[in-house]
Amino acid sequence: MDRFMEMQAFVAVVDAGSFVRGADALDLSKSVVSRVVSELEQRLGVRLLQRTTRRLSLTREGELFYERCKDLLAGMQDAETEVRQHAGEVMGELRVSAPVTFGLMHLAPLWPRFMAQHPRLLLDVTLGDRLVDLVDEGYDLAVRIAQLPNSSLVSRRLAATRLILCASPRYLAEHETITHPSDIARHPVFAYKLLATGEQWHFDGPQGPCVVKITPRMRSNSGDSCCEAALQHQGLVLQPAFLVGEHLRSGALVEVLPAFRSTELGIYAVYPSRQQLAPKVRRMVDFLADAFQAPQWPQ
Repeated sequence: MDRFMEMQAFVAVVDAGSFVRGADALDLSKSVVSRVVSELEQRLGVRLLQRTTRRLSLTREGELFYERCKDLLAGMQDAETEVRQHAGEVMGELRVSAPVTFGLMHLAPLWPRFMAQHPRLLLDVTLGDRLVDLVDEGYDLAVRIAQLPNSSLVSRRLAATRLILCASPRYLAEHETITHPSDIARHPVFAYKLLATGEQWHFDGPQGPCVVKITPRMRSNSGDSCCEAALQHQGLVLQPAFLVGEHLRSGALVEVLPAFRSTELGIYAVYPSRQQLAPKVRRMVDFLADAFQAPQWPQ
């Protein structure tokens, strides 16, 4: 038997002064309430109520148990009230996982704004390019840049970015002209080794898709390191627009083969479930979605 139900039935009978009125207060039948209280007494091994044809009275044990039940039921009611009052409030700890470079460049400026809006929130941000297990590692939310596979996780697309083949103007001026992706094989490339397609670079050009097998001069799990090699006039990189956008705008890098577009990646907020989604997660997802709707976002 549900102990919470037992306490409710017992307290209702005592407060009402009879099984009939107690049952009415709970919207149950008298027989059900009587059975619940009898089973409670049997389980406890004590008599809680003295029953006569005219009235009910508490035994000494019943008085003690009644007071404790009243306290517990009141505490439960207070807890439910507090939860309802804070149901829409962002509070507690929010654990977020995000990629290193994207986190530093595009998320770090957003965190102070979100915290200013929600002063009762503790934000715990971990930057890393490793794919974390949200459930096993206790993260509320992750930002991922990928072509997401099917999974049990829930995702919301925040924005998109595309991979751009680029090099410095000086490098291009001093080396053999590149007119087709197949020409990449004759140039040093600096490859991001966590790219989902590995050492195959994909392009879609005027004659359709093509795939280039690369032999990297350097591999790195840091897109910044690859980009730095290109800035130092060492060769070609294939990096997302959010990383190389400023360098392209300044002229430090230029896009190579603009007629051959490479892979587009989604930028997603990923979380374990839609069911009973905590307000802090919902607000963060909405906040990020709004932040990346700006027209200046580097596609």
